[in-house]
Amino acid sequence: MELTADERAELLSLVNGRDVSANVATRARIVLWYTEGLQKKEVAARAGVSRPTVDLWLSRYVTDGVGGFVDRPRGAPREQVPARIRSRVLALTRTTPPVETGLSHWSSREMAKYIARTTGTSISWHYVAKLWRENGLRPHRQGTFKVSKDPAFAEKVADIVGLYLDPPGGAVVLSLDEKTQIQALDRTQPLLPIAFDATEKRTHDYVRHGTTNLFAALNVGTGEVFGECRSSRDGENFLAFVKKAVKPHAGKEIHIVLDNLSTHTTPDVEAWLEKNPHVHFHFTPVGSSWINQIETWFGVITRQSIRRGTFSSVKVLIKQIRDYISHWNTSPEPFVWTATADEILAKVQLVQTNIKKLVDNNGK
Repeated sequence: MELTADERAELLSLVNGRDVSANVATRARIVLWYTEGLQKKEVAARAGVSRPTVDLWLSRYVTDGVGGFVDRPRGAPREQVPARIRSRVLALTRTTPPVETGLSHWSSREMAKYIARTTGTSISWHYVAKLWRENGLRPHRQGTFKVSKDPAFAEKVADIVGLYLDPPGGAVVLSLDEKTQIQALDRTQPLLPIAFDATEKRTHDYVRHGTTNLFAALNVGTGEVFGECRSSRDGENFLAFVKKAVKPHAGKEIHIVLDNLSTHTTPDVEAWLEKNPHVHFHFTPVGSSWINQIETWFGVITRQSIRRGTFSSVKVLIKQIRDYISHWNTSPEPFVWTATADEILAKVQLVQTNIKKLVDNNGK
């Protein structure tokens, strides 16, 4: 079982929440411990429960997310929810939460709150979790299809996919981004009970020695990665990294795929681009970082080197990252991009059409 950053944050909020019952906090710890690499018998010993109980809550989490941690009271009356509300919940679940919510994905609690706020009809989060279960929806595990609101979405997709499938002759295509706040966790020093202590810099059940930011550029054609760890993520560090990333390709046209963040468009960056017309930035559509191939590599290094590593200091973490990049570059293989721009746009159009139908049916 692997957790996304959002899932881990949600579990930690249950562990450290003041208004969360001890039982729910323990169940969240069970999932966290198991995903950190502990054996189930070790998890059971830490939590003070039986091995079957560990299996139960891991299974509940896979099926229902954090909603599975709380049992519905026995004998509670069945919740009567209007069909239009039921349809609205299903329609919203299949879309990205509205921007004003600040959410990256729906949870059963947030969905219940949103429905109550926007329709005036109160429903329980138990009902939302049950409805998701009945319809095979798992937004906490798989996310929703994020339909970008970028007005230039189609043009940007065609531009970037064109670089992947048919790069300009003799040009170099780099996929670049930053993986921020990578934690140096010392997993040899468990801390119980789980609690955050600002003085000792503790995070959940391990000692936290600090964080680093990984800047990385993937050569789309060769699969080679150039990476560098920096203490902060700002325009100055970004520009310094870009200069180093393009230096080995002097004399060639260089195309860089990256997110349109404020640190990527500072006046200093713009001035440098004017002085280096052979370097071209290609920005991904808003909310569509999945099209940037370096994100795939970030997933690989996270699974293979960082997630279960033990780091007694930030220096040790940085060395691990450097060693992994060196190892990767001994036999790099480029990621194969197969989807054409037309195929991607057709899928987006289909999703948009289905969402519209669901929302329209909501009012009937």
